[in-house]
Amino acid sequence: MANIKSQIKRNRQNDKRRLRNRVYRGAARTAVKNARAAVVSGDPENSKKALLEAISQLDRAAQKGVLHKNNAARRKSRLMKQFAKLGTFPVKTEVAAPVMAEPEAAAKPKKEPSRRRTTKKEPEVETTPEVEAKPKAEPKTKGETKKTASRARTAKKTD
Repeated sequence: MANIKSQIKRNRQNDKRRLRNRVYRGAARTAVKNARAAVVSGDPENSKKALLEAISQLDRAAQKGVLHKNNAARRKSRLMKQFAKLGTFPVKTEVAAPVMAEPEAAAKPKKEPSRRRTTKKEPEVETTPEVEAKPKAEPKTKGETKKTASRARTAKKTD
């Protein structure tokens, strides 16, 4: 028995889930067993009914998470193979009344599929109001330093 509180709770949850899952797993198992027995007996009506019930139970168990969906699909496939081995069954065919064809003029015209564009659409660029740019400083000549450049600017302003 676990001493840790969370493990005790986990054990309780697992027991609840195990009991809940047994119902679906047992129903699926019984339905599959009945379907196999019906297929072996060779009666097409009963075997088809049992087969559909087994498929339903397997799907329900897979939906509830008791069986993996691929496991259920594999079991259904094997049952269907056994059912198919019984052979061909007499198919009830009914003579259908001839269907009157509608005149082509009354038929709605089909829409043509839209063509793809060959040219790329250029993305629209939003225009933003232009911010006034600060005046750029005049380029320095080769022999100027910061002080001499600022003196030259002040001299131009005074002129």
